[in-house]
Amino acid sequence: MKNANEVWVGTYHGRHDGTPVTVTATRDDTRPEPYAWTCTCGASETFPTEYGIDRSAWRHTHPTLWDHLLHKAARLLRTRNTR
Repeated sequence: MKNANEVWVGTYHGRHDGTPVTVTATRDDTRPEPYAWTCTCGASETFPTEYGIDRSAWRHTHPTLWDHLLHKAARLLRTRNTR
């Protein structure tokens, strides 16, 4: 649910492993870190200023090859450690 104090900053569309996702960036001056983005995949991140929010949200919706490799390695390590 959208907070009454939130102001829309931007929307980013992309994919995670072929699944469409949307990131919505907002500003809410009542929060300790007023800038934040939230993804439909459940991830979110907060920022003290507007600097970095665009790059972070864009990279979350458009992961690089390096990001894909890191996520795959993390999944493999989690699987190995739970056996």
